[in-house]
This record gives sequence, structure tokens and C-alpha cells, in this order.
Amino acid sequence: MRLKDKVCAITGAGNGIGASAATIFAAEGARVVVLEIDDESGRRVADALDDALFIPTDVSDPESVQAAFEQIRATYGRLDGLYNNASVFWGERDNRVTELDLDVYHRVIAINQHSVVYCCKYAIPMLIEGGGGGIVNTASSAAISGIPNCNAYTAAKGATVTLTRAMAVEYAPQNVRVNCIAPAGVYTPMIRESNLNDPGFDEQAFLGRTPLRRWGRPEDIANTALFLMSDESSYITGAVIVADGAITIMPAF
Repeated sequence: MRLKDKVCAITGAGNGIGASAATIFAAEGARVVVLEIDDESGRRVADALDDALFIPTDVSDPESVQAAFEQIRATYGRLDGLYNNASVFWGERDNRVTELDLDVYHRVIAINQHSVVYCCKYAIPMLIEGGGGGIVNTASSAAISGIPNCNAYTAAKGATVTLTRAMAVEYAPQNVRVNCIAPAGVYTPMIRESNLNDPGFDEQAFLGRTPLRRWGRPEDIANTALFLMSDESSYITGAVIVADGAITIMPAF
């Protein structure tokens, strides 16, 4: 019960890694707050857990985020952890800068990067009031290696890494730890946008270049988030954990 009685909010918890994290956190004793824009999936995840709360939330809208954290305060009176998991990858619309539609750029940045700022803005004061807590942000291998034709996504994820480090040093004296996970090759619904819908993508070649020789599973990333949220990582802050089966360090040959 590594998160016993802790109140933990998870964005984008209706599917994929977020849903897996909600299940794992609850099994470890957390009171999970499901922050999800899709009503059906958000309710489904929350209803399957004990003592969970679903709050319909558009993480790209600061007013929606503020209202969500006000509801968390009204319901529980505290917050112990925030997992900024919500992300989008628009493979068919994202592009290199010179061909990138600026409306697509602004939307991807709003969902992937502005959401981290909004959620942290309203979560951190609650964490400090409770004596501290943990924040886990979601970056990507795209933040640490050059991946073409998705410049909006890489910009957002690169910003998430540097923001994580800045907040880690700023809020450490108040016992708020801020860490980041940079996944790659995780088999979730979003993988179709990032890889499988690309006619030029060769799945077997991709897995062959991945030293672990398999796709990541949602629970692989969710368990990493669990560790970072738990007291077992109490001396870790500002870390960027790359969870990618080692593909980003695999030599091209």
C-alpha cells in the first residue's frame, strides 16, 4: 500500500497509460481523482475503482483545470500527488515547422504543455499545504532525441522536461518533488497516431531496433509513475526517466 490514503489526481486517466495508472494507484491505496475530457471513459475508469472521483476536465482550458482542483479541495480537503499524463500526438497533422499548420501547433502545445502549467499552478499550493507531495510529468523520447515531422509534439515535450527541472529546484524546499517520464514505443491507443497509421512504419524493424525487442506496456509506465509518486523515491526530484526499451540509445548500425 505504497500510496495508502493519498489523494492523487491523474490527467487523461480514461485510457492507455492514465487508466493503467489509475488502477495501479488505487490498488496501492490511493484515492484516485480521474481528470478526463471524455465523459464515458472517465466514468468507466472511476466506477471500476474504490473511492475514486471523476471530474470532467479539459486540461487545455485553465478555467476547467481551476474548477477541477477546487472540486478536489472541496471533496478531500487535500492533494498528495499529481500525474500530468494527458497528451496527444497528431501524426497526420503535426509536421516540420515549415509545413506545420499553426492552429495544430497551438492546440498540441495547449494540451501537452500548457496543461502541465495549469495543473501545477493549482495543485502545488495544495501539495504545500499538506506538507509536500509528488508531481510526475509526461515527456517523450521526442524530448531527448531528434524525431522528424512532429515539431509541435517535440516542442511541447521538450518544454515539459525543462519545466520539470525548474519546478523541481523551485519547490524542493517545500517538499514538493517534481519528476518526469519520457516514454517511447508504448502500445496504447496513441501508438496508432505516432506509428501504426504511418504507411512507412515497419513494426518489425522498429522492434528489431529496440534492445528489449518488444513494445512497452501501459503498466510499465504506470509502475514507473507509482515509484516516483511513492515515498520510495523520496530523494529523487528533477529526474527524467527514459522508459523506452533503450531504443533512443541504440546505435543506428
